[in-house]
Amino acid sequence: MLGLGSKRLSRSLLPPTLLALAIGVLVGPEVFNLIDAEATGDRATLMEKAARLTLGIGLVGVALRIPGSYPRQNWREMLLLIGLAMVLMWAISTALVFLILGLPFWMAALIGAIITPTDPVAASPIVTGQEAKENIPEPIRHAISFESGANDGLGYLFVFLPFLILTRPEGEALIHWLTKTLLWDVGVATLFGLAIGYGAARLLQAAERRDAIKSEWRLVYTVALALLAVGAGRLIKSDEVLLVFAAGAMFTQVISQDDRQNEEHGQEAVNRFFAIPIFIMLGTVLPWKGWLDLGWSGLLLVVAVLLLRRPPVLLLLRPFLRDVHTPSEALFMGWFGPIAVAAIYYASLMEHRTGEPVIWHAVSLAICGSVVAHGITGAPLTLALGRRLGQQKAGSEG
Repeated sequence: MLGLGSKRLSRSLLPPTLLALAIGVLVGPEVFNLIDAEATGDRATLMEKAARLTLGIGLVGVALRIPGSYPRQNWREMLLLIGLAMVLMWAISTALVFLILGLPFWMAALIGAIITPTDPVAASPIVTGQEAKENIPEPIRHAISFESGANDGLGYLFVFLPFLILTRPEGEALIHWLTKTLLWDVGVATLFGLAIGYGAARLLQAAERRDAIKSEWRLVYTVALALLAVGAGRLIKSDEVLLVFAAGAMFTQVISQDDRQNEEHGQEAVNRFFAIPIFIMLGTVLPWKGWLDLGWSGLLLVVAVLLLRRPPVLLLLRPFLRDVHTPSEALFMGWFGPIAVAAIYYASLMEHRTGEPVIWHAVSLAICGSVVAHGITGAPLTLALGRRLGQQKAGSEG
């Protein structure tokens, strides 16, 4: 139904993700009770699998959106965003959860790690479309896309460190994190993803040279690449999120510019198709009673996370980001770091493994706060940034 009205939705002030979340609430057990995801089995496992599939499709789309030359030309800035910036955001998120909710430190660190990464699925409507192209500078759009793609997978490191400390003796936890999590789950996953992306691109080029592939199969090819990468990650029991982005990034490096643009347009449509159901599902499984148990502290946490997790970090690092020229651009990047599908994935995974419902209660509230806040402010702040930069440009020329 949302697809049938996609043209009008593209001109709407509210993104499809927010509308899908609202639909999920309406059809869920708390309103019309048309869908009860809890009745289908283990909710945490169901949401984990749905989020993994959605991320896999979305991450390939993000990789296709980034020009092949961008990572090579901006690798220092990107390392800063997915390195130091992530550490600072994790530290801030952890401190906020610890101080506001009063949870034990390592549980706060686990929840803080889950809500640290910028979500690629929720970030896509912000940086795509004609309105974004007209008002957001291209380097800012590429920076948000690359960061959202890479730090979701690297978030695995931040999530599993507190998880291991919570569930194993401290010495054993650190050794497991360094050897298994860092070297195998992240290191090998990255190399494996790069190999899959390279092989897929070379096979596509070979098929094109022999005129063996029909144009309508290109879309299926990139979707198949995403599913192959997700499956490969599961097969070698590593960080499939990072593996998928690595595969997509290498695929983009190898194929031609024309091929990349053709694949990108089709992939964006698939992304929207897969993104809508996960937000409807989220709306049907919201822990209303758990939110009531959190009380006002939960709402205070959401506001504090949205305001303090990213904007101060981006302002602090602005002098080192050569494409972020003004405080307005830094604040825009800082504000639009949505919490969504990646957080659903990690929260469901960690709740399933630890048996701690407070993880889902706190993270789901942060997700909904982000979907609402970023959904409502997306179009107005995009237009405001365009006007602000236009005025600054006119003033400098005058």
